[in-house]
Parts: sequence; C-alpha cells; structure tokens
Amino acid sequence: MKRALLAIALSSAALPVLADEVNIYSHRQPELIQPLLDAFTAETGITTNVAFVDKGMAERLQAEGDRSPADVVLTVDIARLKQIVDAGVVQPVQSDVLEANIPAAFRDADDQWFGLTARARIVYASKDRVADGEVTSYEDLANPKWKGKICSRSGTNDYNVALLSAYIAHHGAEAAKTWAEGVKANLAKKPEGGDRDQVKSIWAGECDIAIGNTYYMGQMLKDPEQKAWADSVRIVFPVFDGGGSHMNISGVAMTKSAPNKEAALKLIEWLSSDAAQKIYAETNNEFPVKPGVPASELVQSWGSFTPDAIPLTEVSGHRAEALKIMEEINFDG
Repeated sequence: MKRALLAIALSSAALPVLADEVNIYSHRQPELIQPLLDAFTAETGITTNVAFVDKGMAERLQAEGDRSPADVVLTVDIARLKQIVDAGVVQPVQSDVLEANIPAAFRDADDQWFGLTARARIVYASKDRVADGEVTSYEDLANPKWKGKICSRSGTNDYNVALLSAYIAHHGAEAAKTWAEGVKANLAKKPEGGDRDQVKSIWAGECDIAIGNTYYMGQMLKDPEQKAWADSVRIVFPVFDGGGSHMNISGVAMTKSAPNKEAALKLIEWLSSDAAQKIYAETNNEFPVKPGVPASELVQSWGSFTPDAIPLTEVSGHRAEALKIMEEINFDG
C-alpha cells in the first residue's frame, strides 16, 4: 500500500494519517525527491507518503481544510510558494535549525516557507553557431540580431513568468513589456514543450539559443537519448544590467492542518541538513542553499556566476503583472 502511495498522481487521491509518518503533497516529480525521502526514512524511521499534485495545490488544500491529511508541501518556484501562503493553507515554523541552515534570502520573513535548493535561469547556446561573449545579459535576448534564433517554452510557464517578474523588479513594467515583445519577435517558432525540448531544437538546428534552468543539463547528460542535445550546447549565465543571474528555488512549507506536525518538522529540518543538501546536489544537479555544502562536480564545471541580489519575495510580488504582460503580448501566439 505504501509503495502504491508513492506513485499517486491523481489530485483526488487521499493520503493516510498514521503515526510516525509524514504525508506530502508535492509539485516535484516523485523520482526527483524519492532518494531524499528514502534517506530520511533510513535515518529517522519515519515513513513518508507522497501524492504528486501537478496543479491546483492551494485550491486542494483550501477545499480539504482542517480535514487535509497533508503535513508538508514540496514545490518548485517562488511564485507557487507565495500562492500557498496567500491562500492561507500553511503555517509558520519557528526553528533554530532552519534559521542556521538556510540563509535569510532563501526563506520567508514570516517563516511560512523555506527554500531547499536553488537553480539559475540561464541561456543554452549552440556551441557551433554562437560565439563566446555573444550573449551576456538577459537584455541581449531582445536584440534583433537574434531574430528567428531563440527557442522558449510557454511565456506563461512559472519559470519564464518569474524571469519576467525579476525584469520588472530591475527595470519596471514598461521596460519589461518592451523586452518581452522583443524576445517574442526573436522566436524561431511557437513556444512549446519544456526546457529540454528547447535544447533539442538547438541540436536540430531550429534555433541557436534557448532559455532554461541549469539542472536540466544534468538530466539530459544522464539520458542516452538526450546526451547529444546537451553536448550541442554550452551554459551561459546571463545577468541583468546592474544585477546578477536570475535565481529561483524549490521549497517546503508545513500545512495549516498538519496532523503529524512533529514528524513534519523533523522532515523539513532534515531537508536543510548537510546530508539532504548533498543528495539534492548530486542527484538533481541543483545548487544547495545551505552555506558550505558544495555543488556537484558537474555543476561546478559549468562555471561560476553572480546570483541576482534582488530578494525572491520582491520578485514574486511582480508575478501578476508579469503574467498579464505575457498574456497581453500573446507571447505564445
């Protein structure tokens, strides 16, 4: 039964409430978090049950109310963390362990969410058709020199909306709209698929550069079919004019109902530990948020960069405006 629970993918599925267990609603794919949960159980004896909830996390928790079996929410993107906070379905967690392990820039000021890993929104550039130094900033992506040479997933995807939100934080909404229009004008084809699909398009010669998250490179290199795509590009860490490279996070929060609160706290604290952060780094090719825990050798091989200094809470505050811009300019049209 427990193994079956791990494979739950239907948003209507329910999770049991049992002693010494933690029930998790996760936006993250099960295969990405299972190595962590297995290690947590091995160390603590606490069993974890996971329901993969792709969409409607906040709405589901609101509908379930105090009857919700969920203890913990695992999610990607600062905007999704803000959504569950704004929905009133999570609770603050005061923990000296979390304060010590997670820098203030990667946790909520009111302790309602905590970042667990970081990733940069970067440019994948063709090794054959894009010279070193041709792309150095996000602003460059709107340069007409790239007309017909950029591939991108949907403009309304969370990762792209977050990037545009960061652009607003740096330059204001009017400039952000002009930039987004410029990027759209440079697209080689209609946005579709995920970040890895854009790299495949570069490999196929359909475009020269694409926007994506860093950790997808690691995933592609591990896949025999996709390794050729990864080998056709190099990672470029663009920066905002006057800023650094845009960062986003995966994070965790404790639900308001949390029937297994003590076990849930143990899990959240453990996910910020050296052991968990190393698993994140080696398995998922993400940047650990805990200071002193190194990125994997593969991630380090991609080079150093300067993370953007604008707080993620400020970036997430521009999400609605960014989404409106993407819809107004019909980025996906």
